[in-house]
Amino acid sequence: MSSNLILRPVEPADIDVLFSLIQALAEYEQLSHAVTGNADELKEHLFGSRPYAEAILAEYGGETAGFALFFYNYSTFLTKPGLYLEDLFVLPAYRRQGIGKAILTYLAQLSVERGCGRLEWSVLDWNRSAIAFYESIGASILPDWRICRVTGESLDRLARPHPQPLSYEERGDKRGEKGRERVD
Repeated sequence: MSSNLILRPVEPADIDVLFSLIQALAEYEQLSHAVTGNADELKEHLFGSRPYAEAILAEYGGETAGFALFFYNYSTFLTKPGLYLEDLFVLPAYRRQGIGKAILTYLAQLSVERGCGRLEWSVLDWNRSAIAFYESIGASILPDWRICRVTGESLDRLARPHPQPLSYEERGDKRGEKGRERVD
């Protein structure tokens, strides 16, 4: 990797630059309409009283070239924390120069230093070049796993308290009684 590349943690003064990179990522993925947050919220979530995520900037030749945003997850099977890479983005002008691989190497080293059992991320199924790149560095693309997401009104609806279901006795449901009998 070139000595022109610097990877460093994001600082509060970098928030506007980081948010502009997030917007560039959304534009690349044709999801600009999905960016509903703002730089102030991002700053609070990275540097507030309860940080939720961390980020690094990639600077190449003194210019901002990309970023990665990540946070802890946890593996119950490994009984270890892991790092989840939410987004990795390199501006088009800086691609194919090893910056993406350098970012992943940095995060892998950070994962090992912090005692994490794994480093994970998702990739869009249409992004064939990214999939090929990730496989070339040893990543496994898990074919049987799908991301489940609840947002907006669905999240609000799910968060509402639900009344406790009535017991079989309260409903007067005799089938429930039979369902609890031992059948040999």
